[in-house]
Amino acid sequence: MSPEPQAAPPPPPPKPIIIIRRKAGGHASHHGGAWKVAYADFVTAMMALFIVLWLMSADKEVQQAVSAFFNNPAGPGKLTGTAAAGLGNALEVPKDDMSKLADKIQQALLKVPNFRNIKDHVEITITSDGLRIELLETEAGMFFESGKAIPSESGAELLAKLAGELGKLPNSLLIEGHTDSKPFKGEDGYSNWELSADRANSARKLMQANGVRPEQVAQVRGFADRQLRHPEDPMAASNRRISVIVQYLPPAADSGQGGPKAVGTKPVAEAKPAGQGKPAGQAKDTKEAKPPDNSPPKSPH
Repeated sequence: MSPEPQAAPPPPPPKPIIIIRRKAGGHASHHGGAWKVAYADFVTAMMALFIVLWLMSADKEVQQAVSAFFNNPAGPGKLTGTAAAGLGNALEVPKDDMSKLADKIQQALLKVPNFRNIKDHVEITITSDGLRIELLETEAGMFFESGKAIPSESGAELLAKLAGELGKLPNSLLIEGHTDSKPFKGEDGYSNWELSADRANSARKLMQANGVRPEQVAQVRGFADRQLRHPEDPMAASNRRISVIVQYLPPAADSGQGGPKAVGTKPVAEAKPAGQGKPAGQAKDTKEAKPPDNSPPKSPH
């Protein structure tokens, strides 16, 4: 009897199919770049905070230098060691109430004939150097004749009126002359340097003849086109100007009797005529010198 055939083993179960779906862009697609903007704003705010804290803790010289730059960034230089302060000295002086002085000068200039026609060319500003009064030229030459150092009629009237007001002040004055960048060459090499200096000196003479004291003028300077009012337009007529600067008053000297005394010094004795009193510096216990005894020695008894 033949054996029965064995049944075939069942097939293995099919493996499950795993499908992985990935989101395009991932985490960044949800937030975008907005966090970068917020972070940049935070860093900017922190930087501003630390700058303010640094300025509050800085000494007065640093605060004045930073203030001078932001008040007049296109000015002649920094507060310390610049031509704006005179002969390289820092203007460490208390600021007076220059706004009242500016209003007073403006009221005085209103009395100048035809001032309404030239008021747009007179600018009064308060800077770190002091009260700056600038007479801005026009193409035709409003305050000075074109190419010359001779004041025009309106320029002479304005400078005379200005001198009458500034002469009443104890403040020192700086007078500056400026030109544009147009090349100017006269006889014997006369250039913008000579023209700017001559115009400033002409303004000084006219102002001293109308109330400004000679010792009140600290400096007369000609800058040619080295300090343009409009650097983006060096040929502009308003670059040609005369600047009168009313400097701040220096701090009053300490005249009290309780001030500090010099260390290591002694008062000088008052000189007296011969024969009166003891010589200066002689000690009280000094004995009068005796002549030497030249007599022969005595013999002992």
